[in-house]
Amino acid sequence: MKSLRNFLPFFCCMSLISCAQAPTAQHTHSEPIKIIKTEPNTTTSPNPLQTTHIISEAEFSACLDTFSAKAKTAGISATTINRSLRKAKLNTKVIELDRKQPEFTTSFADYFNRRVTNQRVDQGRALLVKHADLLKRIEQQYGVPAPYLLAFWGLETNYGSFFGNIPVVDSLATLACDARRSNFFTIELINALRILDAGDIAPDKMIGSWAGAMGHVQFMPSSFLQNAVDYDGDHKRDLWNSTPDALASAAHFLQSLGWQAEERWGREVKLPDSFPFLEAGLKNNKPISEWIKLGVKRADNSPLPQANINASLLVPSGHQGPAFLAYDNFNVIMRWNRSEFYAIAVGQLADQIAGAGKLIQSPPEDAPRLHRDQVMFLQAQLNEKGFNTGTPDGILGPGTRRAIGEFQHQQGMIADGFPSKKVLALLGINVDKP
Repeated sequence: MKSLRNFLPFFCCMSLISCAQAPTAQHTHSEPIKIIKTEPNTTTSPNPLQTTHIISEAEFSACLDTFSAKAKTAGISATTINRSLRKAKLNTKVIELDRKQPEFTTSFADYFNRRVTNQRVDQGRALLVKHADLLKRIEQQYGVPAPYLLAFWGLETNYGSFFGNIPVVDSLATLACDARRSNFFTIELINALRILDAGDIAPDKMIGSWAGAMGHVQFMPSSFLQNAVDYDGDHKRDLWNSTPDALASAAHFLQSLGWQAEERWGREVKLPDSFPFLEAGLKNNKPISEWIKLGVKRADNSPLPQANINASLLVPSGHQGPAFLAYDNFNVIMRWNRSEFYAIAVGQLADQIAGAGKLIQSPPEDAPRLHRDQVMFLQAQLNEKGFNTGTPDGILGPGTRRAIGEFQHQQGMIADGFPSKKVLALLGINVDKP
């Protein structure tokens, strides 16, 4: 369900490739389709639980009656309402997945090593050759280099090997009828019905993730309506079966998010021993020239290019792991998926598909694995000591990392914002305890 926004040098695609002419026109209809917009991002990040009630079959049936009326008001045809919406089935497993919160944190090493694999790089390189003509046309039109599209495709669906297997109308109707995020999923449900109304896909072929993300590039319905294109000229925007449609749609989406055609996503860099780690963090964006003054170099120890662009510095594994400069396209990737880990993985996968080597500095694999309750305790302890993390939520986000860095600085430690065993011990958290 990640969708395809935020990815960069190696994302812009998570979906497909095939052959095709390059008609650029989007799907045409006798009447313009009204698009109900949601936030510009195909992924949906769960919020804290708001309800524990699981709706019954009777409640779901009544809810479908309500949504059928809403769909009619929104202009959905009676045929689509009767054949798709009224036949939707309650899927309580979808509700459980939406409410599920991860029990433990995931280290950058674990996340990265599971996603940027030799097999995925090799397959991406093979697809780069196989679909060279198609990818070249797409890049010329949308400005997104092929390795990025392949990186998105690889991360989202492993190059189309798994789209999800849940009927999209079932999952969206179930989530729209659930109280936790009803408004968001109601919009997506109506938009899914609009896609069916347009004839882009048959109702029984519209399958996706539990959250309703669809096809090679895992678009939510709202993103589909705004960004999907008919690139193979068959008068359908088919992100399930048409590689040209899927890859071009991913590129179109990235272009709409502000992809900079001539820029990288970022790069791995080398830091001096004296580097002031409080300068790290996505919000601290400054010209490359300023990073050069601080002693930042390319990972191979050669000078950074004298480019007129801004960048942020990230150390996802702390000072003992790799460091990265993140450019504007990194932020584009994060509008696809709001995860720094994901954006780095996209960029690195794209680079390696294009021929670059692996990370020069591997991330340490012995990072503490924290339970959600331990993270909340960590946040509460930092707040109590005057280092603001916001309301404890059990998530090691940028605010918590910043607070950890300030605490480390006060303690005379390297202020990299990383919750090392030493930091945790000082805050009363023993990760070695069975």
